[in-house]
Amino acid sequence: MNSKIKMPLIPGEYAGLQPGEARCPGPSVQDIIASDALPAPEVLRHANYEFIGDSDIPYQRYTSPAFFQQELDSLWPKVWQWACRLEHIPQVGDYYVYELGPYSFLIVNTPKGIKAYYNSCLHRGTKLRSEEGMGCAQELRCPYHGWTWTLEGEISRVPCAWDFPHVNPESYRLPQVRVETWGGFVFINMDENAKPLHDYLEVMPEHFRNWDLEQRFTELHMAKVLPCNWKTGLEAFLESYHVVETHPQLLQGTGDANVQYDLYGDHVTRFYAVGGVSSPHLEQPLSEQELVNSMLVGDRTVISDELTVQPGETARIVMARYLRKILGDKYRVDLGQVSDAEMIDTIEYHLFPNMVLFPGVSLPMVYRFRPLGTDVERCLFEILFLRPLAEGQERPDAPEVAMVAEEESYDVVPGMDPYLAHVYDQDTANLRAQQQGFKASKKPGETLGNYQEARIRHFHRTLDRYLARAGRGEG
Repeated sequence: MNSKIKMPLIPGEYAGLQPGEARCPGPSVQDIIASDALPAPEVLRHANYEFIGDSDIPYQRYTSPAFFQQELDSLWPKVWQWACRLEHIPQVGDYYVYELGPYSFLIVNTPKGIKAYYNSCLHRGTKLRSEEGMGCAQELRCPYHGWTWTLEGEISRVPCAWDFPHVNPESYRLPQVRVETWGGFVFINMDENAKPLHDYLEVMPEHFRNWDLEQRFTELHMAKVLPCNWKTGLEAFLESYHVVETHPQLLQGTGDANVQYDLYGDHVTRFYAVGGVSSPHLEQPLSEQELVNSMLVGDRTVISDELTVQPGETARIVMARYLRKILGDKYRVDLGQVSDAEMIDTIEYHLFPNMVLFPGVSLPMVYRFRPLGTDVERCLFEILFLRPLAEGQERPDAPEVAMVAEEESYDVVPGMDPYLAHVYDQDTANLRAQQQGFKASKKPGETLGNYQEARIRHFHRTLDRYLARAGRGEG
């Protein structure tokens, strides 16, 4: 097996390209999926790229406390963000504490539906629930002085009420934030005048029409504090340009330089990386059988050495067929009509500002990146694995979050595939060095590729639009 990597071309060899052109080496994603045995759904059979500039992105956006504060004041209070899954609060009385920077919210399943409150007592400000995560209660009672509210947010008890004649029950209802749901996720928005969630999601409802994430359950939920700004962490997962240097072990079975990048509206972007192919960076592509043997999926315990590529077949066809059976049996679902692409490819959507979703079957992750308190250079990175829920199956209880210490590998999480954990560990090392390098650099900003890093530029363009609207006093 020859896995030598081609020498990279220098920029001057692309001098004939116009700024908006994207010329990736190797066959395109659309060329590859055109020969699949079970065709990809229509939403995967198009590309949607546009050139949106090539100026540098200032490093101060990742290091400046003032810029970070501007985001806390003008970005986060204006966007829809997912706070929890419906399975975190399945019964009346269940609640979930969600925290973002200095903000804290109580998402509560009430007799009148799901509501979300600012997690702060109206007496002297104490958090009604002090720690993030799941819980259950019949009332919301402050642990400091005992002021109490019903699940619907109505004040029901004030100790020594005789001393508070000025407390009008109607004026002391718990302040709410807007709540809507989609795909089994509970979203909140602090902006009372924000557009409906469906409009904010742009193409997502249509693209995910046949990827019903509500019919999945959380098999694994892990979190790790990263030594970087929340945008630094997020952007590492918006491009595959780093794979050849950071994850060379992936080149044998994954397209990287020929990943497809799509931009939609203000809030949604996508990348689409095909599996079961060799990286265009390899001097000598692997045979179809070698590709099968080097297959990488999220759960390697289901892979057998008995996979054989028959005449006329491709590695993609064999891999998809095998995984349909193995994963279908494991989760007791019928995957017979699921396309080859959905079985083995890495399909990743980013919903602005901080949610990343993989609707495929083999790598069914959801990511979330959040500012951690008010530290500009630390963030919380979460990974959820959403597995298909069999028809008639009782939904399993949502798992507790498995915390990974900064110095630990992701493989400490029970059930986490060690091979995939190593990939995340490689990313963590990069993020630490990058955040430090922002401040060490004499050059004031980062230079992005026009195509492979277009999603990062798109993200910053949308971020600027939110900050500009706030600067103009707009909603």
